[in-house]
Amino acid sequence: MPKIDSHSIKFKTWLYFILFAAVLMAALWIVQVFMLNQFYGSMKASQTEEVVKEIESSYRHNESKKFVENVEEISDSYDMYIFVVSFDGKNTYFKPEAEDFALSPGIDSDSENAQRQYASEIQKLNEKMLKNNGSARVTFKTDGESQEVLAYGSVLTSKKKESVITYVFSPLWPVSSTIKILQDQLIIVTIVSLILACLISFYLSMRITRPIRKIEKTAQKLAQGEYGVVFPDGHYTEISHLSDTLTGASIELEKSDLMQKDLVANVSHDLRTPLTMIKSYAEMIRDLSGDNPEKREEHLQVIINETDRLNGLVDDLLSASKLQSGKITLDKSVFNLSQLTGEIIDAYRGVEGRFDSNHDGIIDENDKQFHIEFDCSRDFMVEGDADRIKQVVANFVSNAIKFCGDDGAVILSIKRQGRFARLSVEDHGCGIAPEDLEHIWDRYYRSSSNMARETEGTGLGLSICKEILTLHKADFGVDSKPGEGTTFWFQLELKK
Repeated sequence: MPKIDSHSIKFKTWLYFILFAAVLMAALWIVQVFMLNQFYGSMKASQTEEVVKEIESSYRHNESKKFVENVEEISDSYDMYIFVVSFDGKNTYFKPEAEDFALSPGIDSDSENAQRQYASEIQKLNEKMLKNNGSARVTFKTDGESQEVLAYGSVLTSKKKESVITYVFSPLWPVSSTIKILQDQLIIVTIVSLILACLISFYLSMRITRPIRKIEKTAQKLAQGEYGVVFPDGHYTEISHLSDTLTGASIELEKSDLMQKDLVANVSHDLRTPLTMIKSYAEMIRDLSGDNPEKREEHLQVIINETDRLNGLVDDLLSASKLQSGKITLDKSVFNLSQLTGEIIDAYRGVEGRFDSNHDGIIDENDKQFHIEFDCSRDFMVEGDADRIKQVVANFVSNAIKFCGDDGAVILSIKRQGRFARLSVEDHGCGIAPEDLEHIWDRYYRSSSNMARETEGTGLGLSICKEILTLHKADFGVDSKPGEGTTFWFQLELKK
């Protein structure tokens, strides 16, 4: 026999449904059986008062014959005994038997029997009516019976100032038989309801837990490294949303896994090249140019350049790791964005001209020319981490130099946009393919080989820029058209 998990959704759904049905049945039993006498007596009392008021209204506005007809109709409608007698006791009207009514003096046999049966109660009502200004109510048991009768007495006065006394007797004994019938019915209803509750709760618990179990099995595949799995849909909105969210997370994990694998391959390639160069030129110095100062200096410069390249790669990896873990905090201050950009441009001015496109420290006749233009007419004071913003600008400029067009132009500009200073770096190179434009900021992303502009390095530079600008809560973006060029930009709020 399978073990029952008392904490499972299936078990608790079944249990709560059964408890709800049991509580509902218990409430029904209490109201319909145990409290029926009280409710029935209260309702009968209110109903009897309404009947007396209706008889009083009929007596006040109608002739004697019409009044008797109304009494008959009221008695039939409410199943009550109605006894009307004049003050002198000569004229009496008694119902339930229509033929027993008499408008002439005298008392027929049925009226007489009724009066004898209810004589003591009528006497009590009369005494109470004297004390209560013309109306009274009592409850009594009939002779030799345990059933109760509700009696109500009231003095009626017509428009002609003729007064009569009306007595209304409402039997309460149908309650016992009604309770017995209700008990028999409720026993059947309770059994059927509990059985249905068990079946429905079992069905609902299975319907709810089945898609959750499918999601659980799929999640186990994801935990084992099978990324990109699609989670099954459920029958309910919440489960469908959970499924869609987990599917999205699975797809993102797959992308991240692929990117990290690409990163490992890219880093391995990028590390291998400078290490090979360093080893090769070190061996050349050892074996060939050690005694030749000119050659030795040239080879040592290559080693230094490749070492700087390795340092840059390691710095990118460390920065990406810190940004991803949230360990980097901004050291904000108000600084001159125009001056900071000018310092970056001045650093490139020193090497402006031929660009080492192979990054091997050797500039040959195949390397392209570049020149930097700076369009800024004033100082722009902004708030932020100057060193981090400098890192972003330097990255934008470096990319623009790498991918500048045949004209070699790299154009930097800072302009006012409302209450913001907008810095843009433009080149006239090959541009970026539209399908890769939205992913250009992704961590570890390297564009496909068939795009117009193929990126170099680890693919961390722009991702680092994105994280820095996001920490500054700055707007940023890239505009590009294949064959026409690319413009990277960001904007910071101006400070006075």
